[in-house]
Amino acid sequence: MTRKSTIAATFIKYRTKMMRAVGAIVSSDDIEDIVQEAFIKSYEAELTQEIRYERTYMLKTARNLALNHVNSAASQLNQAVDDMDMLSNDLIGYNLEKHVESKERFIHFCRATESLSPEVKRVFLLKKVYGMSQRDIAELVGLSESTVEKHVAKGLLQCSKFLASSGDTSRDKPVKPKHHQDNHSS
Repeated sequence: MTRKSTIAATFIKYRTKMMRAVGAIVSSDDIEDIVQEAFIKSYEAELTQEIRYERTYMLKTARNLALNHVNSAASQLNQAVDDMDMLSNDLIGYNLEKHVESKERFIHFCRATESLSPEVKRVFLLKKVYGMSQRDIAELVGLSESTVEKHVAKGLLQCSKFLASSGDTSRDKPVKPKHHQDNHSS
């Protein structure tokens, strides 16, 4: 092949059009990779054969690569779903039980925070749920760092007492009273 390659010039000229065509098929994250791969494949093909209609060749190559990419992603997704079917019912039940227990513990925590005064509750949640530093909380709510520290400690103590007195049994089984007074009336 003694003629000068024009595939690079064609690529530069029609790159935007190729990106639009590929963008109609794949997500925006994959467009650039597929268009570049189309150029490389077109360039390699030009080294071994004559390409009469470079623009058409490159657009078809990009389209085919995009379709292959989508088919590959769909295949991987189907395989993941098939793998899910192989999970044992015991494992699924265990995960479901853990999920329910987690939700119950969260509900108990929410009830415990409801027992706090508004100011202590705000400071406590900013510290324990949002992970803010005492300094940041102090600046946000207009309190001293020492007061923030005391509110956090008070919130922790009151929540602990609330959970202990409510018989937080969410770690065992759903809501059963802690009292063993089966034979006595309350």
